[in-house]
Amino acid sequence: MARPKASSTSSENELIPLAVARSPLGDEHKAKLLSSELSLPYLGTVRPKDVRHASALLFLDENGLCLQVAGKGAPGPVRAEFVTGKMGYRREHGGGAGQLVARAVGLQKAKAGLHVLDATAGLGQDAFVLASLGCRVSLFERNPVIHALLADGLARAALNMDCAPIIARMTLRAGSSIDWLTSVEEASEVADVIYLDPMFPHRDKSALVKKEMQVFRTVVGDDDDSEALLNAALATATYRVVVKRPRKAPAIPGPEPSTRVEGKSSRYDIYPIRALPSR
Repeated sequence: MARPKASSTSSENELIPLAVARSPLGDEHKAKLLSSELSLPYLGTVRPKDVRHASALLFLDENGLCLQVAGKGAPGPVRAEFVTGKMGYRREHGGGAGQLVARAVGLQKAKAGLHVLDATAGLGQDAFVLASLGCRVSLFERNPVIHALLADGLARAALNMDCAPIIARMTLRAGSSIDWLTSVEEASEVADVIYLDPMFPHRDKSALVKKEMQVFRTVVGDDDDSEALLNAALATATYRVVVKRPRKAPAIPGPEPSTRVEGKSSRYDIYPIRALPSR
């Protein structure tokens, strides 16, 4: 995925695609460091709704780092959050190994402690569910903005007594998963299960109902190399590859999945390589 395009300076009339900013309670040092590392303009202390010369902000406030569309009437912030909200509730009441993603990975049948490689981690929600069920999870997120959000969320969750043991089973790795998968040499490095949840082209604007999807598309776009990623995963996974798709979307071009696990809005295409180790 392409690095976000933004120069460190802009003319007064130029609309900046993405900038770094903070609230009065946001960490100034971290904000300036992010601006430098990501080559994004730093706007200082602002109110996102008042910003007119940037489309979106990588914004630091008292709750950590978030991605925020600028201007009045924009959807609220998106951040990697594991302690409270939806993921906090799911950690306590999620349904264990009966959850769709857990069934797709094979946790109802496999021994505990599978190593899952989440090749398109995003905000890490599925990876967190799998880690909460005992999996060791390696996460790759190649977009540097989303990677920064995820790193911030993991760091905050590691300070929480209930989440810390789960976060300890999650390792965020740098770079692109497809580059790693196509260059890996040691069999011991290869994951038991490789999990893919690529972004796909939205043809119907009514499909953009979730706040996360609206904001994500301001910086991420589509994953145009999903077929190559699937092929790389199939060549390296030990037991199976699992691909998350919208329920009615076509499968990724290539081999047909052997089976599927379907929910109301999503499904999981399963590509088995060999039988999972039994409990």
